[in-house]
Amino acid sequence: MPGAADISSSPAAGGHGQTVCVTGAGGFIASWIVKLLLARGYTVRGTVRNPEDPKNDHLRELEGAKERLTLWEADLLDFHSLRAAIAGCHGVFHAACPITDDPEQMLRPAVDGTKNVIMAASEAKVRRVVFTSSVGAVYMDPNRSHDVVMDESYWSDLEYCKDTKVLNWYCYGKTVAEQTAWKLAKELGVDLVVVNPVVVLGPLLQSSVNASSVHILKYLAGWVNTYANAVQGYVHVRDVAQAHVLVFEAQPASGRYLCVDSVIHRGEVVEILGELFPEYPLPTKCSDEKKPIAKPHKFNCQKVKELGLEFTPVKQCLYETVKSLQEKGHLATLPKRH
Repeated sequence: MPGAADISSSPAAGGHGQTVCVTGAGGFIASWIVKLLLARGYTVRGTVRNPEDPKNDHLRELEGAKERLTLWEADLLDFHSLRAAIAGCHGVFHAACPITDDPEQMLRPAVDGTKNVIMAASEAKVRRVVFTSSVGAVYMDPNRSHDVVMDESYWSDLEYCKDTKVLNWYCYGKTVAEQTAWKLAKELGVDLVVVNPVVVLGPLLQSSVNASSVHILKYLAGWVNTYANAVQGYVHVRDVAQAHVLVFEAQPASGRYLCVDSVIHRGEVVEILGELFPEYPLPTKCSDEKKPIAKPHKFNCQKVKELGLEFTPVKQCLYETVKSLQEKGHLATLPKRH
C-alpha cells in the first residue's frame, strides 16, 4: 500500500523569517508538528525536559533541523523556563500534555501548564497560540444520543468524566485545560485556536512507542485474545500536524477544529488489520458479545476541511502505523501465513 501524500517539503513563504515554539517537542504529535513547520521554513524552538536526552535525537535528524531547530529545557510547571523559550516567538504550538488516567499526574501539568504557556505567550505578544486539545473534551456525555452529529460547539460533561465508573481523568484534564485556556486567553487578549483530534495513529518519528500506537500493537503482538465492544475515532498524525499548521497560518482561523477521519468499531479495526497483515495472531472474538454492538459517535469536521485539510483514510492510517512499528523494531516482521 503506497504512502499518503505529505505536506510540501519545500520551504514556503508562510514560515520564512518566523520563529515559533512547540512545547513537548519530542512527543508523537509534536514531533510531526516540528517536522512540518521546518518543511514550511519556520525557525523552531522545541521545549523538552532534557535537550541532551537521546530520545530527542529524532528531532535533530529532521530536514532543516540543523539550521532552524533549537531544543530548550523547559517544564510545564516552570513558568520562567517557558517564558525564556517563548520570548521573541511569533507563535506557540502547545502540544505538551501527559497521557494518563492518574489524576495526580494529569491535572497539574495539563491545567497549570496550559496557564503558564498562555501567560508566557501573552507576555511575548505572540501572534497566535495553537493548543492541542482532544475530542475527549467534546464527546463525553452520557445523555447525548449517538445520532447527534457533534461539531465544535459540543463539550464533555465534567461530572461524567470523573465519575468513578468512568475514571476518565484524561478527558477531564483535557476539558478543564481547554476551558482554562479559553478563559485566560480572553482575559489576556491572546489569539487562541484549538485542535481537537481523536486517537492519533501513523508513523512514529520518535524511537519509543506512544500510547495510541500501543492500542494497535496489543492486537498484533498477541497480548489480548479479544477486542472490546467499543468504538474509536482515528486520524492520521500527519493530518493532525497539518491541521495545526493550517490554523496557525490561516488568518481568519478561530475557535476549535475537530480532527476526525473515521469512527469505527474495534471489530472493524481487527478486520482491517487482518486483511492487511494476516500473519499476526489477531483476536477474533469480542470481549462482550451479550450487549448490543456499540454505535459510533458522529462528528462534523467540515470546519477544518474548509481550510484545505484532506483526511487520510483509516485503512491507510492503520497500514502506516503497523509498518512503522515494524521498522522501529517494536513489532516482529512475520512471514505471511498461506
